[in-house]
Amino acid sequence: MNKIEKFVYDILKKTPWIKLAVRNVYQKIFDVLPRKKNYSVSPIEIKEGYFFGFHDISPFSNDGNRILANCPPFNDHMPQKGDPLKIGFFDFKDGKFGKFTELGISYSWNFHKGCRMQWLNQECVIYNTISKGNMVSQITNINSLQSRMLDFPIDSISKNGTLASSFSYERLEKYMPGYGYPYKDSYSFIENKAPNETGMYLIDMKNNSRKLIVSLSDLFKMVRDEENATFGYHYVTHSEFSQDNKYLSFLHRWVGKDTRKRYTRLIIYDLQKKTYFSAPTGNMVSHYVWNDLNQIIAYCNFKGIDCHALIDVENINNSKIIGYPTLNSDGHQSFVNNKAFVTDTYPDKYRMAKLFYVNMDTDEIKLLASLYSPKKFQSKSSYGHIACDLHPRVSHDGKFVCFDTVHTGKRSLAVMPLNIYS
Repeated sequence: MNKIEKFVYDILKKTPWIKLAVRNVYQKIFDVLPRKKNYSVSPIEIKEGYFFGFHDISPFSNDGNRILANCPPFNDHMPQKGDPLKIGFFDFKDGKFGKFTELGISYSWNFHKGCRMQWLNQECVIYNTISKGNMVSQITNINSLQSRMLDFPIDSISKNGTLASSFSYERLEKYMPGYGYPYKDSYSFIENKAPNETGMYLIDMKNNSRKLIVSLSDLFKMVRDEENATFGYHYVTHSEFSQDNKYLSFLHRWVGKDTRKRYTRLIIYDLQKKTYFSAPTGNMVSHYVWNDLNQIIAYCNFKGIDCHALIDVENINNSKIIGYPTLNSDGHQSFVNNKAFVTDTYPDKYRMAKLFYVNMDTDEIKLLASLYSPKKFQSKSSYGHIACDLHPRVSHDGKFVCFDTVHTGKRSLAVMPLNIYS
């Protein structure tokens, strides 16, 4: 955003309905101007009709030879009960997509986080689906296609493949439409503001068991005196394990009197000590990921500034702002290595979404791509959340970035070489 746009955004961000209206009018003005050309620093490999989803897990197998992908039956509305999503993987070699192998069907998914499909190890994937009307997760061997089921839906998997995070997707869908699933569960306690009976769960995948580790009631007690906390309905989302399996992070959110306005804290749970604390991010955090040094890059409010901040979990005093003010808008991050990450932007006034490479040591920022996002993929409301964010995800060796895009006019999975910067 330029300085004027940033100034207006900061004024309007507390009134989401006005911000949305102003954005739509502002973009309509630029609709009459010639469209900007797509740009990328390297050639982009495209597979139309596929997507992956969120930025916090990698679709690349550990050896880099396969890329997970979702194939939706439609693109113009949010999924409803019973809508099927084909899931599988592409062979990947020398930067090119190969054959697609279908692994199964998911019935619990959305356009932003997919069905949370991820690699459990080199041979098995796990994803959310529905069985006998219940939200569950399924583990499938990509070679034998044999499967086993867990009795609970998952969000993220620990790096050693033994634990999974979980929460009520019904509650998430109620208070953050487009990120949960349109099914009911027995542990949402949907009418309660901050129930003691639900919150963040930890799943033992070997024993197919689940334990509540932090309740919404406990989280509420930490913020009861903050803005709209007493009025608001609380929930958790966006969980991720640290690379060494020591921590589980997640977002604690609550909605205010206007349910379109939400407040967020980043919670760090120590899996060994069974204690947790709130990171210094004010009441605004949107997206984040871990590196190998137990550091988190997050778009948040840090020292009173909305920015990308590097949060050093084991030495909070070493935390710092990254890339500001050049990077002054929200984005979805993915680490290239411990010193660099990529992040995207939402479509600007010309409907161009940007992809950047950020060197955290030097604060050097390089434009990797600028891609058009047709207005037909713009979410019309919080209940019609069909937008296609780039959601960049970097391969384990740092040589490629995979992202979702609609610049061809169709929802597509894309891969671009990144090794020239790594």
